[in-house]
Amino acid sequence: MTVQTKKQYEELNTKTAVSYLINLGLIKTDEETTVAEIGDGNLNYVFHIISQTTGRSFIIKQALPYAKVVGESWPLTLDRARIEASALKEAAKVVPELVPKVFHLDPDLALTVMEDLSHLTILRAGLIAGNQYPLVAEHIGKYLAHTLFTTSTFGINPQAAKKLAVTYSNPELCKITEDLVFTDPYFNCETNNFEEHLTPRVHELWQDKELKKEVAKLKHLFLTKSETLIHGDLHTGSIFVSETETKVIDPEFSFYGPFGFDIGAFLANLIMNLIAQEGHQQDSEQKEDLQNYLLDTIEKTWDIFTSEFKKLWLAKSIEPFSELEGYVEEVLTDIWQDALGFTGCKMIRRMIGLAHVLDVDSIESAEIRLRVQTSIINLGRKLILERKQIGGVLELVSTVEGAYS
Repeated sequence: MTVQTKKQYEELNTKTAVSYLINLGLIKTDEETTVAEIGDGNLNYVFHIISQTTGRSFIIKQALPYAKVVGESWPLTLDRARIEASALKEAAKVVPELVPKVFHLDPDLALTVMEDLSHLTILRAGLIAGNQYPLVAEHIGKYLAHTLFTTSTFGINPQAAKKLAVTYSNPELCKITEDLVFTDPYFNCETNNFEEHLTPRVHELWQDKELKKEVAKLKHLFLTKSETLIHGDLHTGSIFVSETETKVIDPEFSFYGPFGFDIGAFLANLIMNLIAQEGHQQDSEQKEDLQNYLLDTIEKTWDIFTSEFKKLWLAKSIEPFSELEGYVEEVLTDIWQDALGFTGCKMIRRMIGLAHVLDVDSIESAEIRLRVQTSIINLGRKLILERKQIGGVLELVSTVEGAYS
């Protein structure tokens, strides 16, 4: 009997990344290859390997045992690589066209070999550049409905869901979200990172007891509402797009959490980009056209999500109570209200907390940047406080329009 021994973790480089693919048999020794380390995130190495001989290409993503944004003083679990690859495979069961294909997972080296998506554009970069993607709302709405429904107790029995929740236990990365999204921005914490011109507004926020009480409730939901397997970090930097394709990547923050969290994260990033267009589009007609597109994307994403969710509810729900008239509408109302609250939290943390968004930080004019940052903070606060009064997506669209017009 052969006993497999655990490999010792070591960081790959451009040379050993190619050797790794050769050992897997994905490329041959005599193939001419090019390789580059292209990771620009906070937590991982990403290697892009292309065989000039066959034209095949691959991505190797390797988790680091610390956060790159801070350094080795912030250690992180390597198990997140397993969680990410497993979450991609789970999503591929229901929406294979919307996630990259996983070729190999190596839990010892904390790496995943996956499909190369370099022919696509990161959604955040595309939106900053003023591009429009006609199918992204349809695709993300479908992704959200199918991934969230099928891993909830509406789609699988509670025992299976509990076992999956154990498999996706992710306390270290959850703590990052707990701290950076729900706690630190509301206190004078070292992790906070904001421009000096925002100081008066931030100090007001720290004294805002009404807001802090509502954020505390949303944090409690995040900590305790284990409804479904969520992506955990679904921002526009985690989505590749073209006019015809959409691929969701980077679910390393996945765990069993609230239905509304992924929805809120995506909506927050659309809204921040929309408001930030004041600093990117010089032509008023082009700016208005792009902002209208983003408002339409917000509306369509929620409409597609609810439509797909209801179809799944009728066709595949295993919950006997799902036959009750009006129950699905009440479930969707709860999801909507949670999503709005999480949207607001995500917006505020990106202006005050450790990790910002390029949509705003790349605005050259300090005057415009301050207006944008302040508008985002104020709208985020409004969404948190009024999440139970904003009755639907059209009312959200109207609320967003009022924040920048």
